[in-house]
Amino acid sequence: MSIEYLGLSSINGPLIALEGVQDAFYDEIVEFVVDGTERKIGRIVEIYEDRAVIQVFEGSENMSLKNTHTKLTGHPMEIVLSPDILGRTFNGIGQPIDGLGAIVSTLKRDVNGLPLNPVRREYPRNYIHTGISAIDGLTTLIRGQKLPIFSGNGLPHDQLAAQIVKQASLGEDSDEKFAIVFAAMGVKHDVADFFRNTFEESGVADHVTMFLNLANDPVVERLITPKVALTAAEYLAFEQHMHILVILTDMTSFAEAMREVSSSKGEIPSRKGYPGYLYSELATLYERAGIVEGVDGSVTQLPILTMPNDDITHPIPDLTGYITEGQIVLDRPLNGQSVYPPINILPSLSRLMKDGIGEGYTREDHQDLANQLFSAYAKVGDARNLSSVIGEDELSPIDKKYLEFGKEFEEKYIGQGVEENRSMEETLDLGWKLLGRLPREELDRVDTKILDKYYKPMSEE
Repeated sequence: MSIEYLGLSSINGPLIALEGVQDAFYDEIVEFVVDGTERKIGRIVEIYEDRAVIQVFEGSENMSLKNTHTKLTGHPMEIVLSPDILGRTFNGIGQPIDGLGAIVSTLKRDVNGLPLNPVRREYPRNYIHTGISAIDGLTTLIRGQKLPIFSGNGLPHDQLAAQIVKQASLGEDSDEKFAIVFAAMGVKHDVADFFRNTFEESGVADHVTMFLNLANDPVVERLITPKVALTAAEYLAFEQHMHILVILTDMTSFAEAMREVSSSKGEIPSRKGYPGYLYSELATLYERAGIVEGVDGSVTQLPILTMPNDDITHPIPDLTGYITEGQIVLDRPLNGQSVYPPINILPSLSRLMKDGIGEGYTREDHQDLANQLFSAYAKVGDARNLSSVIGEDELSPIDKKYLEFGKEFEEKYIGQGVEENRSMEETLDLGWKLLGRLPREELDRVDTKILDKYYKPMSEE
């Protein structure tokens, strides 16, 4: 029998204190009835003897110390799951907002998930094709990987996320089931509409599950949204045997919501005002990616975060970099040159790339080609620095060739159309075409046999 409590002890923003509580537990979901009509839910975030502190998801507006009835549900936050969640749109706590009614199912899962036994994890293999050359060719996304995109305010990360959702696949010859779970936190209405309309118009909406927490939704809801999305992804991957790509945007909104709630609770802040448990909270989310031994399915994460002031040493990108396997960095100067997507490949890397490319996965020359393109583009930076000091006319012939290569590399390889979906073959062939601008003796990162097979000087074309 559940106990109902009348009245509250105190209200502080989205936090409610309730005294005289019996048999409550951390993370338990609480139901409120305000003035006998309005219903809200919250979760217990702190317990001290018989006192519980509760976060209210919908905010504490209209609630007073006397007009509120509180009931403990006896269970943590759960969402209803079924294969029918594909093609549906939900709010930040998993309630349908697309007008198609509730999900009918008896299956519910705790959004906090269960720890994955490290012994049962399989090493990530095989790549996920995005159709974007800078990612597929140089920072390849591997199934089961967590590969964040570091962006900045005003950079086209929303456009890039939408393009990846439209184009992502398991490769041209794969017949395995693939779907996308897309979670947006703290986005404006026009951005949410952009995502909705883009997915519907491109015909991919039927294999996308969307969770939208809007900018005017309660801040507390933002803390639950990624957990709800990952719970849905784990269900589809490990119980429906699908390969799931999870896109989380924007993790900075999640971290700032955590800072706001932590401040309300009176906790001692750590770096830049964020709570000391920011690292463990991010790790709890990111580590829910992976492949389980003996299960046909995988969860791959592509979290997007905007770096405050483009500062890659800020706590959010800094801690994210510790936990994840690489990063894709968007670059403001490239964006200023109208290069889309403005991916700066030099600080970008995919630590698991080497295990999901090459013969049997993509093509035998992939790793050597990527190494050589990285090396050549690094020399472009040196040539540009020298040119800014002594002038382009005074450069050596080889430095001038590197300048030409760099310009074409940024425009044709990194840069591509918003609707352009390049195959892996096209990406690799384009890389060799650009390397044809450089003399063979400059290509010192490629095996001789592969050079003989793929390298063609520009004059031979």
